Amino acid sequence: MNKAKYRGLVLVLGVFFFTFNTSAQVSSAQIDSLVSLVMKKFNVAGLAVGVVQDGKIIHSKGYGYADFDKKTETTEHTNFAIASNSKAFTATAMAILVEEGILKWNDKVKSILPEFEMYNDYVTQNFTIEDLLCHRSGMGLGQGDLMWFPDGSDFKIDDMLTAYRHTVPESAVRTKMEYNNILFFIAGEVIARTSGMSWEAFIAKRIFEPAGMESSVASISRIGNLPLAKPHANMAGELKVLADYEPQVNGGAAGIYANVNDLCNWMMLNLNHGSIGDKKVFTAKTQKEHLWKMQTVTAPNGNPKYNAHFGGYGLGWFLGDMNGNLIVSHSGGMPGMLSKTTLITDKNVGIVILTNTSDDGAMVFSALTNTLLDAFVNVEPTNWIDRYASYYKKNTAFADSVLSSTWSKVDERKAGLHDKKIVGMYHDYWLGNISIENKEDKLILTCTRSPKLTGQLFYYQDATYLVKWDYQDMNADAFVKFELDEKSNPTGFSLEGISPNIDFSFDFDDLNIKRVKS
Repeated sequence: MNKAKYRGLVLVLGVFFFTFNTSAQVSSAQIDSLVSLVMKKFNVAGLAVGVVQDGKIIHSKGYGYADFDKKTETTEHTNFAIASNSKAFTATAMAILVEEGILKWNDKVKSILPEFEMYNDYVTQNFTIEDLLCHRSGMGLGQGDLMWFPDGSDFKIDDMLTAYRHTVPESAVRTKMEYNNILFFIAGEVIARTSGMSWEAFIAKRIFEPAGMESSVASISRIGNLPLAKPHANMAGELKVLADYEPQVNGGAAGIYANVNDLCNWMMLNLNHGSIGDKKVFTAKTQKEHLWKMQTVTAPNGNPKYNAHFGGYGLGWFLGDMNGNLIVSHSGGMPGMLSKTTLITDKNVGIVILTNTSDDGAMVFSALTNTLLDAFVNVEPTNWIDRYASYYKKNTAFADSVLSSTWSKVDERKAGLHDKKIVGMYHDYWLGNISIENKEDKLILTCTRSPKLTGQLFYYQDATYLVKWDYQDMNADAFVKFELDEKSNPTGFSLEGISPNIDFSFDFDDLNIKRVKS
């Protein structure tokens, strides 16, 4: 996890990049060497890499362990949670239904799902199925994600359909890119109601089957005896195996489990504009005019070496350019599972990286993807491995210092000024009831609908406490800041993540928690 200390390693990297840049094709042996270097830098249990070029798989291989405790090896057939890489499958499923005349891109969601409600009547009545797929709803980053994150809550699709009824948008509809998961779950429900089969069944029948993705599943509930990577967390340098994520309301946002061998077929299907072998899944016209047409604009890649001119989101895919090449990509992340898919369309190249370790995994897929991208788009190479290792070290050290400094204040105070007063029932209109109880002289906060968000409160300062959740697969411990009336009685509280690295899906700042009962 540290930067390279030896000139020899730097020289090896330099020769390695030079070979990439002057070769007509990256070889499988070169990728093996690259993976070997990156695994020495980052503490990941396992990973898998797939690369396709000109309609052929040039590399498909697993490395390390699918389960570190059991020492189960990762292969090209090991399934990983691909998380938000599932979104492109949802958009493709919608495209199939549009091509068959069952839907139109400008169909109103409300006409298909009468229960659907947004934050005002105009948006509710005019929100289209295309709007569901491109992060331009007006809602903030990850807003509503606590309905599915962490897993184990009792929220259903009906809750999601009305989740934004009373929320305050961050921007006007169709004006700004703000990543959203809940609307992709709703897209999954549109597919289910209009196709006559579940989202999972539709993906399996209409995409996996013709694409030859024989070992992929659209939900962990369908995994059976297929090889499965376990999620891991790197905790103080030690790998800990995490529990598998529970099935979601549908897989529209993040439900698919797949392996690199199958995902190579998925990449070739997209690079070949909807066809693979003698099977056609969707048309090139649909891909050009909808899936890969920029729907929401973002900034282009800021690295000057790529000479990038645009950036944005199509339907289920991020879009950009590098050195004159269209780049179509997406990443995915859930606790202990991180992934990245990248298509260099003008070079007919696809790269997919799957990892099964939190935090380190993101550095691994970034370092591997960027190194391969530099080679394929023929730009001056960057030592991405050391760059990400240095960034990760500094970023982790900063986050650890914030956490250490914050929790050290708790040790100085044994009792809170408001311990007795804060006990009672609170409520947020979509997260539901949140209780604070005194149990065996410990203050326990419990989110009734999301039981993993249960934890002990510790007095911090003034009217602020800290909550240490029972759930520790990701660092989501939070400040609990009470609002007081003129008599110092709590009227509500807000939650704010302590760690600067908290995942955006812990959207505590979107809650409006008010006291309802003493």
